[in-house]
Amino acid sequence: MPDILCLGEPMLEFNQQPGGPDGRSLYLEGHGGDTSNAAIAAARSGAEVGMIAHMGQDRPGQSFAELWAMEGVDTACVQTDPEAPTGIYFVSHGPQGHDFTFYRKGSAASRMRVRDVPEEAIRQARILHLSGISLGISESACDAAFHAIQVARKAGVSVSFDTNLRLRLWPLRRASACIHTAVGMADMVFPSYDDAVLLTGLKDAEAIADFYLRLCPLVLLKLGAEGLLVATRESRARVLGFPVRAVDATGAGDTLAGAFMARIVAGDDVWEAARYANAAAALSTTGYGAVAPIPTAAEVLAFLEMQRN
Repeated sequence: MPDILCLGEPMLEFNQQPGGPDGRSLYLEGHGGDTSNAAIAAARSGAEVGMIAHMGQDRPGQSFAELWAMEGVDTACVQTDPEAPTGIYFVSHGPQGHDFTFYRKGSAASRMRVRDVPEEAIRQARILHLSGISLGISESACDAAFHAIQVARKAGVSVSFDTNLRLRLWPLRRASACIHTAVGMADMVFPSYDDAVLLTGLKDAEAIADFYLRLCPLVLLKLGAEGLLVATRESRARVLGFPVRAVDATGAGDTLAGAFMARIVAGDDVWEAARYANAAAALSTTGYGAVAPIPTAAEVLAFLEMQRN
């Protein structure tokens, strides 16, 4: 069975490309969905990974089945819903960075229920990874996600959680309540700085780390190009960002989470895993799309070796 199980929504991606004809945009088809991105990042870093997901009986769903097979992501816990579609989203780029337009209402993933949770598979994993999106896509999916967390905790399986706040899914007050309840049940949390400012009302990175340490024993606060603030209840340190020619940050935070989990199950300590994951996230911004630029372990290690020289 996989060491890491990622629960969430796969979504077909259409990513805006530069220089379309007659001023019109061209979109590159790809794959997304935060926990799927994390699963692929972990797999490319050498981990045994599986998905817990529902997808439509449609071409986008089939595309994900083919992608996960190619990436070596286990799909024993993936279910197909013949009555609902796989979600899609569009990424556009501008002076303020990337922007998302989602089409996910009534998606197959949003129809997941408590009875759909693969309890035995979770009990056999080492890490269960979820996100705020896993909770926010519907009430039934939220209930299923919390049930999965409870199963993991009772079995001694580590819980990893990425805040991934999406206010188009739900109001901030409900999102904050659900996300922080989940963080309080997790063993490691990956908040982005922007998410944390909205969720906590704090702006100082150290204060944000203190807030989340009261809920969770390991905090990896994502600071974009500035890197990471990694904090435990015993110590903390900044992991500086790496200089790269970034063109698209879509999925960078997911790459970081997946790469970090892969190195933890491989035996790295928190600080080694954080530096590796930070490098993987940086490399993932050098190409377009959430999945295509995610680096392999060999690419990350070669990049880290270059930084030492």
